[in-house]
Amino acid sequence: MTALFALATSLLWGLADFGGGLLTRRVPALTVVVVSQSIAAAVLGAVVVATGGWSEAGPRLWFAVAAGLVGPVALLSFYKALALGPMGVVSPLATLSVAVPVSVGLVLGERPGFVQVAGIAVAVAGVVLAGGPQLRGAPVQRQALLLTLVAALGFGTVFVLITEASTTVTGLFLALFVQRVTNVAAGGTALWCAVRRGTPALPGGGLPWTSLPAYGFVGLADVAANGTYAVAAQHGPVVVAAVLASLYPVVTALAALGFLRERLRGLQAAGAGLALVGTLLLAAG
Repeated sequence: MTALFALATSLLWGLADFGGGLLTRRVPALTVVVVSQSIAAAVLGAVVVATGGWSEAGPRLWFAVAAGLVGPVALLSFYKALALGPMGVVSPLATLSVAVPVSVGLVLGERPGFVQVAGIAVAVAGVVLAGGPQLRGAPVQRQALLLTLVAALGFGTVFVLITEASTTVTGLFLALFVQRVTNVAAGGTALWCAVRRGTPALPGGGLPWTSLPAYGFVGLADVAANGTYAVAAQHGPVVVAAVLASLYPVVTALAALGFLRERLRGLQAAGAGLALVGTLLLAAG
């Protein structure tokens, strides 16, 4: 059961990332974040009411609020990076977010084993190679790499905060709901400020109602992935769940290859692969 739900997490996160990247190529990233997270917040609110999650309210929810403030920055950076592409490089590099929980553990007195040290070295090498020069292939802009690393830092921080925000499954639903509401509030404020400065919130033709299912899929797939990961971690070793769930960039890369026909430079593909291997070593260590 652990393997099944963890692999489902990878599938859902990978498809959500791919969908968010595609939407950001046509609509401003802030709009994508606000619309998709609003739909997710509405559904999560219903889930919290149905499961009695309000009974889990307490001081720990401040961690969820903090996660909600960091989350829009991470999502905005990640979607912009995916829009710049190629997704086959951007998505694996974002898995470096696992380094944040490892760093927190070091501060709290934990010491990494040989596997984790090797994972850090391999991941850093992957970051360097992913931006390496070559004469042919899909170029990776420095801005895309920087945005991806910012997103990874943000995602890792959110992971740590959400872990502290709940101790039960119903508490997790409530924490995720509070996080999404804060996401929408922070992202909406940023979007309003951007519009005030003259940046359009929507493309020239507006936001067609027919595109709402795509936004809903992105937001709900992210929420469902959090749920399947919680189930996987509760029914088996957390290390196994974390390793299998961290394979989601493979789904994004395969989707980009299949639907967008992306072609990567050999050096970039090697770097992205090393970053993914390093992430798996960190999680497994």
